[in-house]
Amino acid sequence: MHIVILGCGRVGSTLTHTLEDMGHTVAVIDREPEAFRRLRSSSAKCAVAGLGHDREVLIRAGIESATAFAAVSSGDNSNIIAARVARESFGVRHVVARIYDPRRAQVYQRLGIPTVGTVRWTADTILRRLVPGGGARNGGDGTAPDALWHDPSGSLVMTEAVLDGAWADLRVEQLEAALPLRVAYLSRAGEIVLPRGDSPLLAGDVVHVLAQAADIGRVEERLRGSGGAVGGAAGGGAGEGGNR
Repeated sequence: MHIVILGCGRVGSTLTHTLEDMGHTVAVIDREPEAFRRLRSSSAKCAVAGLGHDREVLIRAGIESATAFAAVSSGDNSNIIAARVARESFGVRHVVARIYDPRRAQVYQRLGIPTVGTVRWTADTILRRLVPGGGARNGGDGTAPDALWHDPSGSLVMTEAVLDGAWADLRVEQLEAALPLRVAYLSRAGEIVLPRGDSPLLAGDVVHVLAQAADIGRVEERLRGSGGAVGGAAGGGAGEGGNR
């Protein structure tokens, strides 16, 4: 898959090299050509100088064929504008923006743009959202590499996913009936929500769920829109999840 990254600082260059090592093609945008010195010689061939929200710059970076976009430059405004252009103008499905100001992050979450703060695990968190099921970390204990938590036996894991519109207007209990999972909590507009069974799901919610390790790949695929929410809720229901 092709991924476009805005910002060639430490996080941007680390993401680029990690994604390339995973077998993806990556294009990097930065307004300062000198920043591309951080890249390998092979990566620098896909470097585009310019503003990340400029349509022509994005097109030169291959945004029209991109499946994911990460805005990790040093400017909050640049990151969020570029992320919105990637999603709203070019229909890129997996988009994430790095935001320094936590107050702004809450506003941008309401716009449906997942945001990541400047914390130690920034790169890993972005990777989980850009490449579902292909995160960089693996504890070496047989659990899914994207697991946020797992019990000592490795049989039960927690993962997160940003819900797309296919799951909007359903209730938590319908999600639990459609898939073999339990909803632990939601992150909505920068706030943690402990939902009830009849709580509605909204597009852009970051849902944290518990599932058996053997089921986690299928759960993540369905949560991120592949497989169809309506069909799963109507047809897969009790036989698959057996919840509530």
